[in-house]
Amino acid sequence: MKQLEYKKVLEQDMFQKISGHEQVVFCNDPSTGLRAIIAIHNTTLGPALGGTRMYPYSSIDEALEDVLKLSEGMTAKCAASDVDFGGGKAVIIGDPEKDKSPAMFRAFGQFVDSLNGRFYTGTDMGTTMDDFVHALKETNFINGIPEAFGGSGDSSIPTAQGVIYGIKATNQYLYGSDNLAGKTYSIQGLGKVGFKVAEQLLEEGGELYVTDVNHQAIDAIKTRAVELGASVKVVGINEIYGVDSNIFVPCAMGRIINDQTIPQLKVDAIVGSANNQLQHERHVQILHDRGILYAPDYIVNAGGLIQVADELYEPNRKRVLLKLKAIFDSLLEIYEQSSLDCITTMESANQKCQQRLEEQRARNNFFARSKRPKWNVRV
Repeated sequence: MKQLEYKKVLEQDMFQKISGHEQVVFCNDPSTGLRAIIAIHNTTLGPALGGTRMYPYSSIDEALEDVLKLSEGMTAKCAASDVDFGGGKAVIIGDPEKDKSPAMFRAFGQFVDSLNGRFYTGTDMGTTMDDFVHALKETNFINGIPEAFGGSGDSSIPTAQGVIYGIKATNQYLYGSDNLAGKTYSIQGLGKVGFKVAEQLLEEGGELYVTDVNHQAIDAIKTRAVELGASVKVVGINEIYGVDSNIFVPCAMGRIINDQTIPQLKVDAIVGSANNQLQHERHVQILHDRGILYAPDYIVNAGGLIQVADELYEPNRKRVLLKLKAIFDSLLEIYEQSSLDCITTMESANQKCQQRLEEQRARNNFFARSKRPKWNVRV
């Protein structure tokens, strides 16, 4: 193939990959080792909002695929959460245990600032609030930062609370009561969110099966269980899928609901904080056919988004708590509509989000407003 023709094929392939997205930005700063991708999916409801993940991706293609999928999910999450923001996400390629530095996040902050308010970001898997304190020195388009710096603090707290509301709604729908006690929960991942979910389930009388690669997290939840006189059983990383429990609670990586794991499941429902839990959209239909209720992840894990979106209007804990409770009602509505229409819960949730996007498309031109929200600008 001639060089010119080969180049044309590559360009077409790239634009095909990012079709449906408004903007994709590749960020490269050799002096700090920064290699990042920012993806803006949809700004119909407002500027894009989404966290920045740091992960040692094996290739640029893998990183691009992840950020495109994650940013698309953020559009749905913003629509479902009724916040005036669109979907975006960023990924930094690297090992968060070895490769990050203050200079890297300052460089990343400069790239974010160059988008001039089209993208707001903060923590995600592999990044911390302290990382974004450094980015904040280069841009005001950062959220989810420590309270000492004018932020609303740890976003994993409302995310975990949202998962609890999701589990309560699921219990209400399946068992006629939102009581968490007397049920068994298999939790995959005891990170920032998963540990808090596990702890609250123990406090409210749930019985747990847990797994994590982090032995310190395992030891910590076992210690907490002893303090509460509660039950925790530790299982292997791959054994978690075959646990016979009421609800599977995935709180780690995505794409874990797939052709290999679905046949192993012995649960009534899946309700967790992990993003993009389904490897493919068709897997929700397989779950539906098997009688396993699936709580759309972007509904369940919206707590962190609700807090960081609210932070941009100045932090207010009471307002956030009120909005978090809506996750319970929203999920129940999705379950009931799914049953009435004989469709999957994901289809029901997607229809709800699409309806909001269409309703707002003609009258919510955020960037053209003469009066915008009063941002909590930090310098």
